[in-house]
Amino acid sequence: MNPDARERAAADIVEIDLTALHPAEPRVLRWHDLPVFVVRRTLAMLAAMQEPDFVGKLVDPDSHKRQQPAYAKNWHRSIEPTVAVLIGVCTARGCVPTYAGDAAALTMPGGYICPCCASHYDPAGRAYAGIAQYNLPVPPYSLVRPANLLLGKNPPGELFSLHGIERI
Repeated sequence: MNPDARERAAADIVEIDLTALHPAEPRVLRWHDLPVFVVRRTLAMLAAMQEPDFVGKLVDPDSHKRQQPAYAKNWHRSIEPTVAVLIGVCTARGCVPTYAGDAAALTMPGGYICPCCASHYDPAGRAYAGIAQYNLPVPPYSLVRPANLLLGKNPPGELFSLHGIERI
């Protein structure tokens, strides 16, 4: 009944095929008993995330707080700008934010709203409205081949785990 170490280690890595992931359409999965959001960002999302007026509203625009691995400490908080991988737990109240693919509910296309505290996060998981003081965490992951993501496995030469995150 108890899996050996090799089986437990294999369960820590989830492979995700990105070919079926349409732009602005989220995929939600569970990893380490946490919801993980995977979204292919659109060009409109990427452009809006860099607007100077919007960047001025961000709580932690340069990702100084430890919410992501070093390889995701950039303006898009990811390895590849078009693919977002985020732990879907509001850093203010611990709820699961709701994805909003269009700008109707948010001030920009794409992003997340916490249904409990109304904190807003952009498509990179950066907090910009509400009471959240931390960005959504980025889990360890790597991209292999152009269309596969390995959740739970860092890129070669990188070390990062959930223990390095300030707040989930």
